[in-house]
This record gives sequence, C-alpha cells and structure tokens, in this order.
Amino acid sequence: MKDKIKLPNPLKIPTLQQSIEWIINPTGFMEKAVLEYPDLFSTSTLVSVNHPQAIQKILTNDRKMFVASSKTSTILQPLIGDYSVIMVEGDRHKQQRQLLMPPFHKERMPAYSQLICNLTEKVFSQLPQNKPFQARNVLQEISLQVILEVVFGLCEGERYEKLKRLLTLITEIFKSPLSSSILFLPFLQQDLGSWSPWGKFLRQRQQIDELLYAEIAERRQQYDPERIDILSLLMAAKDEQGEPMSDRELRDELMTMLIAGHETTASAMAWGLYWIHHVPQVREKLLQELDSLGESLNPMTVARLPYLTAVCNETLRIYPVAMLTFARVTQERVELLGHQLEPGTPVVGCIYLLHHREDLYPQPKQFKPERFLERQFSPYEFMPFGGGVRRCVGDALAQLEMKLVIATILSRYQLTLFDNQPEKPHRRGVTLAPAKGVKMVMTGERVRQEERLRELSQL
Repeated sequence: MKDKIKLPNPLKIPTLQQSIEWIINPTGFMEKAVLEYPDLFSTSTLVSVNHPQAIQKILTNDRKMFVASSKTSTILQPLIGDYSVIMVEGDRHKQQRQLLMPPFHKERMPAYSQLICNLTEKVFSQLPQNKPFQARNVLQEISLQVILEVVFGLCEGERYEKLKRLLTLITEIFKSPLSSSILFLPFLQQDLGSWSPWGKFLRQRQQIDELLYAEIAERRQQYDPERIDILSLLMAAKDEQGEPMSDRELRDELMTMLIAGHETTASAMAWGLYWIHHVPQVREKLLQELDSLGESLNPMTVARLPYLTAVCNETLRIYPVAMLTFARVTQERVELLGHQLEPGTPVVGCIYLLHHREDLYPQPKQFKPERFLERQFSPYEFMPFGGGVRRCVGDALAQLEMKLVIATILSRYQLTLFDNQPEKPHRRGVTLAPAKGVKMVMTGERVRQEERLRELSQL
C-alpha cells in the first residue's frame, strides 16, 4: 500500500502493538477497536467495517468499485498455493468457482448425509466411557474422514491413512496463537531443518503433495465416469475453452478443500457441543425436537429441524470460525459511512464484530438460539461463510455436517462437560477455535424418554 493513502479512523495504538494483539488476542483486539470507532476503523494496513449496509456495498460492488485481489490473501498461499479459487481473481476466479459449484450444490447433499451420520456413530462408538476427551479432536477426526470421502471417494487404504495423518499434523502446527504467528510474520518462515516449525511445515506439505499428485495421476490413468466424488467431477470439468484443470490447479483446489473443509467445520461443531451442554435448557429443547421425529431419523428431515438450525446458526454467530471477509481493494474514490476511501485502499468486513452488534443481536454475548426463530437476518447481518462472489463454496456441506453430527451425537450418547470453566475463543491459524478444545466426558448411550417409560411399564 502506498504511503500517500490516508485511512479513516486510525487506531491510536502503535503498529507493532496492533500486529501482536491481532495475532495473540484477535477478539480482544477487535472489541477494543470497536469501542473507539463503532462502525468503521483502520489498522495500519486496512479498513475494517462491521456495519451491514457498508458490508453489502463492499461485497455487491465486487469487481466494480471494490475488487478481490490475491495480494490480500498472501497469508494462505503457503498452505493452498497460487491456483486455489481463493487466490485467483477476475474472470479466472469466476471460471474456477463455476467448476467447483456443482459438487457442493444442495442437490448433492442427500448423497453425503448418510455418510456423515455413519462416520459420526463409528467414531463415537469407539470412545471410552467416563474418560475425558477433547471434543474438537474427535470432531476433527469425523470432519476429516467426511472431507476425504466426499472429495476423493477414499475411505480406506494406505494413501487414505497417510493423508489423514499428515493433514492432522500440518494443521496442528498452527493450533495456537503463538504458533499461528508464523503465517503472519514472513521473517519467521525460515527452513532451519525438520525440527524448526517452518521446516516441519514444508516437509509435511511436500509429503501431502506427493500423495495428492499420485492420486491425480492414478485417476487420470484409470478414469471412471461413474465416480461422483469431487476430484472425479473436477477432473471431468472443462473451462470455456474446453480445457481441463491442470495437475497443479487440481492440487491447489484439493488442498483448499481438505484444509478449509475439515478444520473450520471441526471448530464450529466443537463450539456447538460446548454451548448445547453449557446451557442446559438448550440441550433439553433440542432433545425434545429430535425425539419428536420418532425412531427413524431421516438425515434430510433432521437437517431441516427449526430449533437445531437455530442452535447451529447461533453457534456460528457468537464465535464465527472466519473472523473477516476476504479483503477487497477500492478501484476508485469511494464514500463509505461518510468517509472517503482513496483508490487502492484494502477493506474487510469484520464478521465477528458484525455478529456482536447490539442493534442486531441484543445481549450478543448470550447464547440465544431463539433469536434465529424470532427474526430473519439478511446475508449482510449474518454471514458466517462470508458473502458476495467469495462466499464459501462448501457452506451447504458444512451446515449439513454440523447439524447431522450434532443431532447424531445428542440422539445416541450422553455427554457432559468435563468442568464448569468457560471455553474461550483463541486463534488457530486464520480461524477462531475453542482454546481448550472443549473437554467432555461420555457417560453412556442415551435412552430416550419413551424407551425409559416402556421399560418401567414392563417391570
């Protein structure tokens, strides 16, 4: 960014302090900033907006007054490469997004629903009773298996097991605010051997690449038009010139889906289990709704339950996994909330602060699913998956997975929180995750009220 661009409402704290606070305590940093400037403030590098009308203006003017530039997504480049749909821009972004949309379309969801329920039961049935476990880790195991099967059609074999292990290891590198700093501070990205954080990351990424390219090569040699997994569909897709995706493009799209598609969902589901068990009346109301369906739980019927949907929405509102929208850069002089933005100004929508606005969500720190039953929020008031042409491609799958995993666990198992200490949000890479991973205990399988009454009547 050029020095001559003056940003409106600049925060008064020094640049270095801003960077440290943003990395170490992002929610605290944002909450302090919004007290100084409620709707719009500027850090040393960009303008942050949390007013719904202003966010709508930014996102619906995409590629006109505001443009999404790959230069603003460089933090993710080491993980997902240069050819991911997140990194490319303009017409190329539009073409790649069109190629990616069909496998994630809502019409595909019934095909994925039973898989999600089966994997949840398989993983939870193996948990020991009355022993504490980190819910986020267990849910990451489920979401990783779901994404590997949906993306690759892989559910067993040596390559599947290796990918599972390596993807877990590579995401664990960025599990804390301190270790995440390596993504934000390029001078830390030094390969000092396999024992150094960046060296370890590069070696694990190389091993994942070898597995991905081997899978791509094998699929090209043994093409099966009957396969419906996402990799097969992407390999069959052609752009407007009739050209298929290159191996490098496929690799970058696969990495994007594998990393973003399981890490974020695992955190969201862990938050869901935390809030459901932290607020007992929410759990009771949810169990009543699930029990009202009887014994045959059709996954797509479950996914349409109003209170379950409200619980998942409130979970995504209170601690959205993605804190910011992708940045846009002004193409001309623009007025935003009474401020003049010069051409070349980077602007982001702050999802976290938007979701905590008192005028939209009274008592925003309180977990109240009912707010989603009492009113309808616009796509610029509630936006856990971003918005505009950069909205998350996999949002329908993520929402389906979250609902079905939570419903399956609650219907089948009795869980309690390990202690009464509140779970706090912290940085995990570029996302927001529960700091302690939501420690829980499984006390047994759940017996529905009707079954208990039936058993008592037979005594």
